[in-house]
Amino acid sequence: MATPIFLSSGSVFRLHLIQGFCIIHHSIRNIRTNRGGFYVAFAVETNRRKPMEEKLVSRREFLGRGVMVGMAGLAFPVLNPALTGNGPKTEFRTLGKTGLKVSTVGYGCMRTREPAVIHRAIDLGVNYFDTARRYMDGFNETVLGQVLKVRRDEVIVATKILPNRTTEEAIMDSFDASLKALQTEAVDVIQLHSINRVEQIIHEETLGTLVKIKESGKARFLGFTTHSNQTGLLNAAASQGFFDVILVSYNFKSPPELTEAIRNAAEAGIGIVAMKTQAGGYADHEMGSFTPHQAALKWTLQNPGVHTTVPSMTTFAQLEENVRVMGSRMGWLDRKRLEQYGKTIDSRLCRMCGACEAQCPRHVDILETNRALMYYEGYRDAALARSAFRDIPFFRSANRCADCAVCTVTCAYGLNIRSKMAQAQELMRMA
Repeated sequence: MATPIFLSSGSVFRLHLIQGFCIIHHSIRNIRTNRGGFYVAFAVETNRRKPMEEKLVSRREFLGRGVMVGMAGLAFPVLNPALTGNGPKTEFRTLGKTGLKVSTVGYGCMRTREPAVIHRAIDLGVNYFDTARRYMDGFNETVLGQVLKVRRDEVIVATKILPNRTTEEAIMDSFDASLKALQTEAVDVIQLHSINRVEQIIHEETLGTLVKIKESGKARFLGFTTHSNQTGLLNAAASQGFFDVILVSYNFKSPPELTEAIRNAAEAGIGIVAMKTQAGGYADHEMGSFTPHQAALKWTLQNPGVHTTVPSMTTFAQLEENVRVMGSRMGWLDRKRLEQYGKTIDSRLCRMCGACEAQCPRHVDILETNRALMYYEGYRDAALARSAFRDIPFFRSANRCADCAVCTVTCAYGLNIRSKMAQAQELMRMA
């Protein structure tokens, strides 16, 4: 139970002066003015997990969010609604021409193994869930399916099919397997998975198969996902007018031309979903107690062309940290966090711009190799990294670098490509 403590304007209660501001050292549940002073409700944290509506912000979380009190009159700024004890305020945007109202923070299910975390996300207002047949060799759809069995009407579901299936029958069989695992008769969005060439989104047979899926009533809207050649694909899709939704890798390290392409596609009515919003999610131990993850999400959502995001979440803590972003905006401290985080990952993060691809005489798939390395280093998920490595054809894998005396490939952002490919070779041997 929180014990109210009245602080008069002359009182001092464990306040520390930092550059002319007072930062309250305790978890704050509610703050309001009262007779020239302040009424502050404090509470003792217990080991029991509290619901989001009751959970107090820890000292570390509180300091990390930089909630400050100006000394002049001790005037508090408006707090994020998520910090007032009433739970996060769900923010919605319209997913392009689909008309679907989606929570700005969605859920990337790719690595989730616990249905309970998904249930909690729905309780907190998250309504967009993204999965795929290839995630965990189909098990990921099964996990989400356990939730959809009882809560299908509360959520919007997107899954994916591989465009390189040899026949229409193979694509249909794969999609039917997805529906069975998801325990639903239809999904809201069906997407071609991991597109990297414009030719793939204008292939007549593939588009014809998608149309048949939609006409069968098994999917409401059509889309594709992409990690590379994104600017070209977004612009082509905007001109083409066939697709309803695009899932794109987009974060504060993305090149500016991608931001423009997203704007162009959104103006054409395409619903834009952003993934990889954490720029790899690399460990932030070099940043001390500050976490960059909320700031990274805010950066992505400050683009009005982005309608929702699907950060990968596996724990309650990650979920609750991310949903607090809804309804909040970028601030000075957020920008400082991203600046610091950016410095720690500059030598590791591939921007997926594709400028290096044509330079390699062996035609190594540098982008996909770097993405697999990101899963290993950033996500700290060796199984996912191995799966990504296996998806790269041998004739385009980093193994082709083994007998290459001198690497002539240079990165526009300064990555050491030779070192990255050598690292990939070592990891593939371990796999």
